[in-house]
Amino acid sequence: MNRKFLIVFLYVYALAFSVIKTIRLPNQWSEAHWLMDYRFGFIKRGLAGEIFGFFFEKNLLNIQILSAVILLLLYTALLIIAVRHTLQKYSIRKVLFYLVFFLSQYVVLSAHLIGYLDHLIFLLTILAVYLIRHKKVFLASLLTVFCVVVHEISFFLMVPVCLFALLVYEMPGKTWVLSSEMFKKAGLFLFLPVVATLSVSFYQELYGKENQQLIFHYLRSTGFISRPVAKMISSAYTESFGTYLKQESRFFIDRLFFSRNTVKFGLPILFVIWLACREFRKVNKYILLLLIAVSLFPLLLHAIAWDSFRIWAFPFMVLFLGFWIVSNRFSDVETPDEKLSWFEILLFIVSAVLVAVFQNTLFENEIERIPKLERCVLLLPVFITTAFLYLKKDPNKRILRP
Repeated sequence: MNRKFLIVFLYVYALAFSVIKTIRLPNQWSEAHWLMDYRFGFIKRGLAGEIFGFFFEKNLLNIQILSAVILLLLYTALLIIAVRHTLQKYSIRKVLFYLVFFLSQYVVLSAHLIGYLDHLIFLLTILAVYLIRHKKVFLASLLTVFCVVVHEISFFLMVPVCLFALLVYEMPGKTWVLSSEMFKKAGLFLFLPVVATLSVSFYQELYGKENQQLIFHYLRSTGFISRPVAKMISSAYTESFGTYLKQESRFFIDRLFFSRNTVKFGLPILFVIWLACREFRKVNKYILLLLIAVSLFPLLLHAIAWDSFRIWAFPFMVLFLGFWIVSNRFSDVETPDEKLSWFEILLFIVSAVLVAVFQNTLFENEIERIPKLERCVLLLPVFITTAFLYLKKDPNKRILRP
């Protein structure tokens, strides 16, 4: 059977499996973010709603259509990147990497929290990386500023990925060389996003509370935002970052190292990091260390946010983008080794079960709609197709490394 067809089937099937478990219409939290704008003056996260309201009427149907389009574009981009780079220089480790990603908590939550602003941010991050690759650093910086004003979480998600892309694509050769020219371009890229992040932060500290009641009554007046959600949104849009840090930072160590999520998501994350390092083991070790650091950087959000299960999902997406960047830059030094050890096969099975079979934490106390036993049955085509791809090239060769 054609390898390309099998890979496309495998990725689309895994993506569909994750999406079907939790897909729903945008909830009131997501809808409220598109309702916000600058009618009360500048507020954080108001830019996306301001632009949306300039072109469309702010009603429920238009928000649902916009949310679906953004998510569909994101999924399309992810599938194109995964399929293209898997076939570009085929390796079974690439297949395992992308497969764990499409089964991961990030994809599950992207369907569950459809319409939320981080989907737009990651979609624009792909565009920013494309601009950086084609030497349009200043345009990428302006795009990043836009995303920071759309949602300040961009500083933890988009900025590290784009900076990593800049350092990788600007390397003069295959070795790690930090030139003055590279520092200048990094400074050019970082200056405006850092200024934007600090400006939004200081504004929140000084004037954050002023519009809380106005935002609350505005959201209630729309007719489809409930009182509890309107209260949460008005607080989220006006509370200072210092307050969040004071409230949540004391839980940082426990959330990062001693929570149930540390094992449930930490092990699959470490496995895909391992796959990336094995795939590019001939690449300079400092680049791989930087990739690991950038991928784990979003976990710092545990110090300022309570929804730790969503924060644990971000490294999967950042790793996906980092893997894409390294694959583009060092495709000629990839070392595709078709032989897997028993340890790698076991880790893949355990990681797939952790992200795909075990119950994911969802918002509003919802649960995944497919029972565990049925999930196991539905995963059989994934394991069978993966095994076939692994054995396909040469069924008579030795399969496992000692």
